[in-house]
Amino acid sequence: MNTKEKDRKYIMHTYNRFPIEIVSGKGSLVYDENGKEYIDMGSGIGVTAFGIADEIWRDAIIEQTSKVQHMSNLYYTGPCAELAEQLCERTGLKKVFLSNSGAESNECAIKVARKYAADKYGSQRNIIITLNNSFHGRTLTTLAATGQEHYHELFTPLTPGFISVDAGDLESIKNLVSDGNIAAVLIECIQGEGGVIPLEKGFVKALYDLCQENDVLFMVDEVQTGNGRTGKLYSYMNYGIVPDVFSTAKGLAGGLPLGATVVGEKAESCLGFGDHGSTFGGNPVSCAAALSVINRIDDELLDSVMEKSSYVFEALKDAEGVTDVTGMGLMIGIKTKAPAGEMVKRLNEKGVLCLTAKDKVRLLPALNIPMKILKKAVEIIKETVSE
Repeated sequence: MNTKEKDRKYIMHTYNRFPIEIVSGKGSLVYDENGKEYIDMGSGIGVTAFGIADEIWRDAIIEQTSKVQHMSNLYYTGPCAELAEQLCERTGLKKVFLSNSGAESNECAIKVARKYAADKYGSQRNIIITLNNSFHGRTLTTLAATGQEHYHELFTPLTPGFISVDAGDLESIKNLVSDGNIAAVLIECIQGEGGVIPLEKGFVKALYDLCQENDVLFMVDEVQTGNGRTGKLYSYMNYGIVPDVFSTAKGLAGGLPLGATVVGEKAESCLGFGDHGSTFGGNPVSCAAALSVINRIDDELLDSVMEKSSYVFEALKDAEGVTDVTGMGLMIGIKTKAPAGEMVKRLNEKGVLCLTAKDKVRLLPALNIPMKILKKAVEIIKETVSE
């Protein structure tokens, strides 16, 4: 049996895969089993921040595996501590919990919120407000936090304690907060799986102020938006606020599993010995990979992200077959006249790998994608959507 036949026989059918087997790549170019070249405009759903087989990333992993590949959290390891230091120093927050994924980083944020509120105000203060159209993960609890009913339908009963409201509906949130049972608010500054929709800056600032006035933790899900994706290190930095808690994963370790929950001064001492844990969280190889990523996300790279973003928006906003372009940085949604799923299949055939988000074609290229390759991909996208 070949790879596709083995996959169909032995893998649970939870992924509607495209008929492409990727066998190798370099940077933003990947190759299938037949040697066909593709421009990777999805980066593993925003994971391979510096592309495929990046030398600095690879060397960091090889160096760490020659020392120690894993050690339990009963002992100290250098990469774990150094990564936490970087995340705190570059954000101004105070403490980090390291896990394996975005869903786990959100689970930790939720536990922080519940315990912070219970310690100060009692266990009845346990409700977390999220936004309709949000996506926070696929565990039962992060599904409950996700404000999209179709993700809930097959898996009830979900974890209780979440209320979702429409983005921009500050009055409803004020009314909920006034009841005294709200522990936290959890938002994505850009709703990625919900259609690559940035929140209005005025709403985010007003919501942040409301939370601070009422000692409600303000939490930001930076799983997809973080680690340079929007032209800032974290997307909340585009909004002029500093959250009490943020979660991140995906591009953090450039292709290895790693999640981080970063907590500010207000809740830095909330979790104590035994309150939370993770066998693989803070794995030294994943942390070494993350250090090779985070240490390269500097002003020069972020400026280049915005330069490339401006090019894509300008090139596509009035293109034939395009009705809207949304997003921020290199997190971009393209609303096309033809169905997005059909567009992605046609782009695959033409050698460009893209994603969908609701009714949009979604672009999440590597942060360092060369401009020449980016322009080639955009020209193919323009040609395809106009047909």
